[in-house]
Amino acid sequence: MRLRNTLAAAGGALALTAVLAGPAHAATGDFSYSYIGANGARQSATLHNPENGMCQNLPEVGSPQAPPAFAPHNSTDAYAMVFTGPNCSGDSWTLRPHGRPATDRLTLRSVVFLPA
Repeated sequence: MRLRNTLAAAGGALALTAVLAGPAHAATGDFSYSYIGANGARQSATLHNPENGMCQNLPEVGSPQAPPAFAPHNSTDAYAMVFTGPNCSGDSWTLRPHGRPATDRLTLRSVVFLPA
């Protein structure tokens, strides 16, 4: 009886470990935004299939002296929570999956994707 319980517990632990050690899930699709480049012209950038649950600082607006990015468009299958500050700090807004482009007034410096 003890051997059976021990084997069942070991099998359950192994199954749980396999599930938790699986690959990180990514949002499927593109997340795009605009920013002002070093030359002063409007530029655009896109994150392709971004990882879920990981805060991502937008590299083009990493410097505090750079104006923030703006007009995000979430074309992924995950919710995108955008933040006005780096490291997912400051004010935040949530953009739904496959939503419409936001206006130029919505500014951001970081984003995290949450499964739908």
